[in-house]
Parts: sequence; structure tokens; C-alpha cells
Amino acid sequence: MTSQISADVLPVGTGQRRTRITANGVLWVLQALLGLFFAGSGFGKVLLLDDAWYTAAPQAVAWYAAVSQPLIVFIGVAEVLGGLGVLFPAMTRVRPSLTPLAAAGLTLTMILAGGFHVVRGEFDLLPYNIVLGAVAAVVAIGRWAKRPIAAAPLTRGRVILSAVVAVLLILLVFAPTWYSMTRF
Repeated sequence: MTSQISADVLPVGTGQRRTRITANGVLWVLQALLGLFFAGSGFGKVLLLDDAWYTAAPQAVAWYAAVSQPLIVFIGVAEVLGGLGVLFPAMTRVRPSLTPLAAAGLTLTMILAGGFHVVRGEFDLLPYNIVLGAVAAVVAIGRWAKRPIAAAPLTRGRVILSAVVAVLLILLVFAPTWYSMTRF
């Protein structure tokens, strides 16, 4: 069994070239999507630490009314840490074994969320839990057994890349989440 899938791509100009889609590349795309989604979703829950926002939250998300404020904030912190955990240990190669653990934690979070929604009869939310949990499980298995990332000394390039990604997360995920919650 091969872990590479080939796809034909026609470049601008003459001739043809082949672009390979690798398992490692697919895992990186999934990690980026998971990291962005969970960091943003979790940050919105962390902001509910503010009592005024927590009081207004059930109007936007019905299940918030069934959960205490500390639990929502805890879930948010876990999601933010999980989102960051699928990205930064692998990018920096400092303790990259934390990446599959973070993905496994996000998988567990989605399993528990799915059970919670089943108990409440919120079956319309289950597809989200199933898809997100499955993607997180693929990343966990992929980075644990199929394409693990080896630890390596921290380099200037990895620090710069991580700083750029952190700034992008702040500008494209955290700031818009904060802005939208303070405006409505």
C-alpha cells in the first residue's frame, strides 16, 4: 500500500508535470483546518467568562443554557489548547508527539459533545461532531502511526514560521471572534 496519491496538473506554459499529494501533505492540511477551527471555536467559549456575554449566549447557541459557565469556559480552553496543539508542536518539532495527543483529545471532545447532543435530542448538531471527530481521529492516527513527525532542534526558520502562524491566528481567528462578540 502506498501513501502517495498522484494527480496530474497542467502548468502554465508547455509540457506537463506531475504533482504528488502525499499523506504528510494531507495531514498538514487537516491539522491546519482543525487548528483554525478549534482555536476559534474555543476562543469564543473562553470569552463567555464575561458574565454579560454568558447571560446572552443561550440566545445564540441553545445548548449553552444547559451548561454551567465554568464548564463552557473549560471546554473553550481545551479546544484552544487542542487547536494550538495540533499545529505548533509539529511546526516547531519541539515535542511533536504532543500533536497526535492533542488530536486524540479533540476526538474525545467531539465524542462527548455528540453524546451530549444525542441526550438533548439535538440531532442536527451530530454531523458536525462526527466530521470534526473523524478528522481529528485521522490526524491522531496519522501523526502517531502513519506519518509521525520527528523531534528536531529548534531552528530560526521554525521559530519565524510559528510566529507568522501565531500572528495569523490572532488576526484571522481570535480578533474577528472577539470583534463579532463585542458587537452583538
